[in-house]
Amino acid sequence: MSHAARLIAYVGSYGCAPGATGGGVYALAVAADGSDLRLLSRVEEPKEAGYLVYAPETRTLYAVDERKTDGRGPVDPPAAVHAFVVEGDGALRFLNSQNAPGPRPTFLDYHAGSRSLVCANHGDFQHVEKVVRLPDGGWGTDYVYDDSTLLLYGLEVDGRIGALRDVHVFDGHGQDPNFSPQNGGHAQASPHAHCAVIDPSGHHVIVCDKGTDRIHSFRFGDRLEPAATLQMAPETGPRHIAFDATGGHAFATLEFASELAALRFDAETGAFTLVDRMSTVASDPGRVNEPADVRIHRRSGCIYVNNRGEDSLAWFAFDGEKLSRRGAVPLAPSIHPGLAARSFAFDPSGTFLLVADRPAHLVRAYGVDATTGDLSPLTDFALPDPAFIAFVELDGAQQSAGDIG
Repeated sequence: MSHAARLIAYVGSYGCAPGATGGGVYALAVAADGSDLRLLSRVEEPKEAGYLVYAPETRTLYAVDERKTDGRGPVDPPAAVHAFVVEGDGALRFLNSQNAPGPRPTFLDYHAGSRSLVCANHGDFQHVEKVVRLPDGGWGTDYVYDDSTLLLYGLEVDGRIGALRDVHVFDGHGQDPNFSPQNGGHAQASPHAHCAVIDPSGHHVIVCDKGTDRIHSFRFGDRLEPAATLQMAPETGPRHIAFDATGGHAFATLEFASELAALRFDAETGAFTLVDRMSTVASDPGRVNEPADVRIHRRSGCIYVNNRGEDSLAWFAFDGEKLSRRGAVPLAPSIHPGLAARSFAFDPSGTFLLVADRPAHLVRAYGVDATTGDLSPLTDFALPDPAFIAFVELDGAQQSAGDIG
């Protein structure tokens, strides 16, 4: 007996900034064609739910709490990763959480075969100034920055987050100061891992470190083993990366350079080779532009990037050698790159996408042309400070079981 699928969009939101009314994770019922969104429920924690990933095998949704732990105590909850059971009606039931060593957990990915969860922790920009005695007997200053980390958690059979299997602490820095206005030009004074993506072969974790202009590959199982590093040009700031359907190419946003990079990937060694780079904007927007998320539409093959500054969702084609920009739709004017439309996601069928348009306090739906990749507006849904969207399909059998309890 077949059952109709029910589509849920889980929207992580921010709630800690002064005046913010969001925070937690909202569950939205979504029409099969994206034309209608309806609020089902909400959990109020974690307050800084900036990234989500779903494990269908255990019906578990994982969410970061994108905080910096506030010292001894703490008074507020610590930086952590949370696990929730997705109930039959789409509601979330808290399962457990684990602390996330390193400030600002910002990205999650999941591997079913090894029951693993990986997390990239960005760290803050601000330094601590330590007064030190110099070798000549005088006094000087040492500058200390947060650690940026890659975390590898084990997962229990019921989806609970287990103990940390391994932690990698990044080192080095980029050009400091540099031309980015982030932190007054000191955005590369220390490492800032912004993504942790498991490649399609399931053998490597890929980390973009915008603080050192590096893309790292790690072989992973029970431990993280460094495999290869691609050193990008200075002051490019690789942020997020996405693989094509074959796994032979990947595409990375270069946050500081306002570019999209096409890369060739060797699944045996984990090594990348740069193929092409191009600007993510059509023309000078008259202000700083920083691309953020990158995703690939499987049916059209188009690569999508959201621009914070041009304030657009743009799409690109790749012919194996060259990138070309094909179109864009406007998004709400950003306050600054850190308060802008942050991310977007395609529904499982690739029929439409949803954008977390934070400045507008809207989740926006766009239909996607399966051939050209062109976007057409469908509907908007008001929601405070949306940050990230993850889709989950629940079939009728799951709903019935959940309703029975």
